[in-house]
Amino acid sequence: MLSKSAIWVVVALLLFMLFKQFDNHSVAGGSKTIAYSELLDDVKAHRIKDVLIEGSTITATRSDDTKVRATATGLDRGLIGDLRDNNVHFDVKPPEEPSFLQQVFISWFPMLLLIGVWVFFMRQMQGGGKGGAFSFGKSKARMMDETNNTVTFADVAGCDEAKEEVGEIVDFLRDPTKFQKLGGRIPRGVLMVGPPGTGKTLLARAIAGEAKVPFFSISGSDFVEMFVGVGASRVRDMFENAKKHSPCIIFIDEIDAVGRHRGAGMGGGNDEREQTLNQLLVEMDGFEATSGTIVIAATNRADVLDKALLRPGRFDRQVMVGLPDIRGREQILNVHMRKVPIGTDVKADILARGTPGFSGADLANLVNEAALFAARRSKRLVEMSDFEDAKDKIFMGPERKSMVMREEERRNTAYHESGHAVIAKLLPKADPVHKVTIMPRGYALGLTWQLPEHDNLSGYKDKMLEEISILFGGRIAEEIFVGQMSTGASNDFARATKLARAMVTRFGMSESMGVMVYEDAEGEGFFGGPVKTISEATQQKVDAEIRAILDEQYALARRLLEENRDKVEMMTKALLDWETIDAEQINDIMAGQEPRPPKTGLLTKRPPPSDKGSGDVPQTTTAPA
Repeated sequence: MLSKSAIWVVVALLLFMLFKQFDNHSVAGGSKTIAYSELLDDVKAHRIKDVLIEGSTITATRSDDTKVRATATGLDRGLIGDLRDNNVHFDVKPPEEPSFLQQVFISWFPMLLLIGVWVFFMRQMQGGGKGGAFSFGKSKARMMDETNNTVTFADVAGCDEAKEEVGEIVDFLRDPTKFQKLGGRIPRGVLMVGPPGTGKTLLARAIAGEAKVPFFSISGSDFVEMFVGVGASRVRDMFENAKKHSPCIIFIDEIDAVGRHRGAGMGGGNDEREQTLNQLLVEMDGFEATSGTIVIAATNRADVLDKALLRPGRFDRQVMVGLPDIRGREQILNVHMRKVPIGTDVKADILARGTPGFSGADLANLVNEAALFAARRSKRLVEMSDFEDAKDKIFMGPERKSMVMREEERRNTAYHESGHAVIAKLLPKADPVHKVTIMPRGYALGLTWQLPEHDNLSGYKDKMLEEISILFGGRIAEEIFVGQMSTGASNDFARATKLARAMVTRFGMSESMGVMVYEDAEGEGFFGGPVKTISEATQQKVDAEIRAILDEQYALARRLLEENRDKVEMMTKALLDWETIDAEQINDIMAGQEPRPPKTGLLTKRPPPSDKGSGDVPQTTTAPA
């Protein structure tokens, strides 16, 4: 970059010197330019001592030793006569002719300048400048070595099986001869597949950190440009750089950006993305057995990758990096908690149980949000209450304490959420109710939050039917105790209908419809959405079966609420008093006892109810979490 700047500085100086030398208006020796008539007047007034005539330029020295200049076309005989009549000493010199080198420079400089600029930009386009404006074909991969890559397997938690899979890659990079002397060949490419945020990039960096080898990192989208052939050039350049630093690791994140099925989109086989993929396939085939270069790619859409990428000899090993289980979440939390001061009451195992479905990135965000809560409260340690507040914010959204609700709205919301919670406590297969609140959060006026006792790996019919009943509990409680219907159950109905439809059309959980699949799970239609594969008559039977499931679970939920009116009333009163109740208070209510007072930090302060304000805001989400 410094050499390019120096070139431009030299060009600018040459131009400046050129314009400076041939600027006829520049004044030398501090002389002042005057009109020709003024010069004649000075001569006649005897204010001029001597004159030098040099071509069309006349330089005169006045009596006070100041110099002036004037310009005349040709030699004026009248001026000569005036000078002689007034006894002014003068001299006449021919104009100075430029030297041969100056003439050549003047005539050829513009052409030489254009040629130099053209050569400079051509070198840039051919990759002569590593970071130049036209260095399209140069790789954008960022290289890290052992000095700036300190990530090891100790920093990766929650994916023990994945670490075991890639452990032998570390051994190969450290000592390739260990495998080669037995005729073994380490995989050239490793494809990491898993949902977003599960630590695929972190695991790849840990492999390089453990083996202490260079790590080239690039995203799949960095290969694709508007110019055809640029991506292929970048692939070639990246592999050439990698071979110079062998043994090393090349990591391609989001490889599905260039690795999709060829011929599936517009443009046939000549578009930029497919040429980039072809070049990547060729480069991976060009590895020598002893090159020591391993390609690791990451994606969460392995189903869209081209089959040529996945054949043996290329990405022939797939490592699944899935969502962590409860033990993995505990390990991940312990890793992230090392970076913040933790209170003695914080239990990672309890937090792991309360965060089902969280990825590693989600858990890192949980620890960060808890630290922010503790900082706002001017604490020196992050306590369990901060983690609970952070978990509530992530699951349910931030509290909207400033929102003004009419008392009628609060009462209707309290009955609605009590209906969900009571049904969930009465059904045997339902997940335990963790918390109920009528504090507005996000787009919802209230929430009933259920937490599973363990990770649910499969869905079961009886549990899914109970979930439908729980979803109906809110609307039924409004009908029984308030005597009117609100729009707050719209999301509940949509979720219940979707769940019942999946049971009938995809999961084979209907006795009358059997185990046939009546719609595809993926949207494969021309305009998206499920593909219609059944007749109108069969569709009517499917709709009737869905309606029967919904009606049956609706009737079950209504019967349970009718039989437990006292529990709904007691829970509603507790919600109106405290706005948020936890599992212990809910258990007291279901046992027919007065609920214990809320713990410190659960009691929230809100403005007093008012008949003014947004009382017509719909309850969009009040279903169990």
